[in-house]
Amino acid sequence: MGKGFWVYIVTSQRNGTIYVGHTDDLARRVHEHREGLRPGFTKRHGCKTLVWAEWHETRHGAFRRERAIKEWRRSWKLLLIEEANPTWSDRLNAILGLSDFPQTAHPGECRGPDA
Repeated sequence: MGKGFWVYIVTSQRNGTIYVGHTDDLARRVHEHREGLRPGFTKRHGCKTLVWAEWHETRHGAFRRERAIKEWRRSWKLLLIEEANPTWSDRLNAILGLSDFPQTAHPGECRGPDA
């Protein structure tokens, strides 16, 4: 994977508060969430655990995917997480190490699981 962009989900706990975002530097962004370096939703709700991420070649593709997922029902987001990470374990090291983190959807796909 060359230069690209990530769509990701961080959570406060299993089945807890979830946040969907996108970034060009996943490690830096997750660090910011974990350390509470930026004010806002994730800091207020304690969303620190990276449970899902998807790589995109373009900023526009990642932005579209993020916006689409944010429009989904909560149940669809939970299915997306559970399909790739049924234990809701932190996935940052696995993703950065490129170890077997499955792609759960095709980049740019904007429909929910029940659609």
